[in-house]
Amino acid sequence: MSELEQKIKDNASGPKSAESDGQKVEQHSLSDQIEADRYLNSKAAVKKARSGLKITKMCPPGSVF
Repeated sequence: MSELEQKIKDNASGPKSAESDGQKVEQHSLSDQIEADRYLNSKAAVKKARSGLKITKMCPPGSVF
């Protein structure tokens, strides 16, 4: 599990906001965290050498160009 996935899991199990001694803390919404995870995963997928579509030219046997 990646560090970001662990943070999302921890944030989902905890409270959305907390207040103590006049200080208020609020986390990003879960949907924002999931979108950030998707964005980072898509960036990592693009950097892989064998990602995306592979376009090849098919030629039946015996044909001449």
